[in-house]
Amino acid sequence: MSETTASPASANSRPVVAVAESATARGRRARIALRALQVLIALFYGVASSLPKLIADPSAVDSFDRIGWGSGAMYTIGALELAGAVGLLVPLLQSVAATALSALMVGAFVVQMTVFHGENAATPLILIIPLALIAWARRGQNRELLRVLRRRA
Repeated sequence: MSETTASPASANSRPVVAVAESATARGRRARIALRALQVLIALFYGVASSLPKLIADPSAVDSFDRIGWGSGAMYTIGALELAGAVGLLVPLLQSVAATALSALMVGAFVVQMTVFHGENAATPLILIIPLALIAWARRGQNRELLRVLRRRA
């Protein structure tokens, strides 16, 4: 065989290696993108969403007065949002936090539709999409969380 002719085995092995390297690099980029998304969502819930409720910003107070729930519910929801934001950053809690925040957004959507006549109803729906992605992508950690909880019980 001459140098210009490649054997079928070597010709087939090179693309397989390139595909494996490409898949690894793609997986790494996907993990980085997912982590960046988690940080952005956590910042949103920790600063833009929970902070006005926890400091009793007048706009948050007015909204909860219109709902008829009062300040107790406002502080509770603010604390739940802050806990969810922190949970998105803790590896063992990421999937559970994303699921819990999704459930909170379902409630927010219902309130927006019934009390505020759909005024900002798109916001909770838009937030559910990345939260569902995070919950699904990090679902493997639920098994580890259960293992930890069973050991402590």
